[in-house]
Amino acid sequence: MDEKLFNRLTESMAQMNDILEGKACPSREAMVAAVQVKKIRQATGLSQSGFARLISVNIGTLRNWEQGRREPTGPARALLRAIERDPEHVLLALAAE
Repeated sequence: MDEKLFNRLTESMAQMNDILEGKACPSREAMVAAVQVKKIRQATGLSQSGFARLISVNIGTLRNWEQGRREPTGPARALLRAIERDPEHVLLALAAE
């Protein structure tokens, strides 16, 4: 490994340790808003089983999302965001299958 790169990496790790130990503040933080699955489902007027069936997930998975035990990722997260933003059209498209 290049010595210059190695030095940058070790400096970065030292900075991370300082942040974790409370000796320094991070220069920036990324905040990711949690998907409000239950709120999205309730807005559709569907039961848990009906909504799970519509978006093709196991009802246990939906319950885990709603109760905060798990977070939807990837395509499921994108689908939930689409439903949240335009429920009329997305639900219509999903029901047409």
